[in-house]
Amino acid sequence: MNNVATVLNKKSLTVCSAEPETPVIEALKLMAEKNIGSLLILENGEYRGIVTERDYARKVVLLGKTSSDTTVKEIMGTDLPKLKPADSIDHCMALMSEKHIRYMPVFDGDILVGVISMSDVVGAIIHQQKETISHLQEYIHS
Repeated sequence: MNNVATVLNKKSLTVCSAEPETPVIEALKLMAEKNIGSLLILENGEYRGIVTERDYARKVVLLGKTSSDTTVKEIMGTDLPKLKPADSIDHCMALMSEKHIRYMPVFDGDILVGVISMSDVVGAIIHQQKETISHLQEYIHS
């Protein structure tokens, strides 16, 4: 069974982040440039939260705020569950589904090692199912 570490090892080692005082417009530009849907928010290298496109839509646009006058600190998620590299993909999927979240930070002890998305989890599950099907087909044909 795949775990979070397996998924992280297939991803880029670069984690995109911003400081809490970053204007939302700058965070959005970075997400667009990197073609990603979230940014980790770090203050002096310490994890503070995650800001997502969904946060922008719900906490800026729908509330009539402006992207240039609002900081990511005002809209970021701070109470997300934290994953460990050894956590199973099934556990990750269950947490994401239960909490209705698409991005989760991954910590090895106190050290932030990455972020995992719902797309990463779905991709890992699809890959695992394809392997299972392949093994079953080999078994049937042997």
